[in-house]
Amino acid sequence: MGRTGFVEHKGKQIVYLDFTGFSDAEQAIAAVEEAKAFFAAQPRQQSLRTLTNVKDSHFDTTVVKALRELVEHNKPYVKAGAVVGLSGLMRVVYTTLLHLTGRNLRAFDTVEEAKDYLATQ
Repeated sequence: MGRTGFVEHKGKQIVYLDFTGFSDAEQAIAAVEEAKAFFAAQPRQQSLRTLTNVKDSHFDTTVVKALRELVEHNKPYVKAGAVVGLSGLMRVVYTTLLHLTGRNLRAFDTVEEAKDYLATQ
């Protein structure tokens, strides 16, 4: 698995987007493009549960734009979404992305909390 793929939790499939540890814009954008391709290969049925982990990542405006495009791109595929690893400025970016895209992605402190939530959706 690359940075995007399925994991299972409590019998439910969850798409895990591993966007952890990015300090380089090129690396982050490559991971976003990988995620877009992954979603494009799925049925557009708003049936997927997604968990995006951004722990220890730093994004510049180019990466934030790519993330916004990803969030918009994924909307037809996603039933429920969660994000973990938000801190400081990342919370501002998260809130802005939700506002601009109209998406409802719940923020959690831990991956396990997010998985538990997604398993109930």
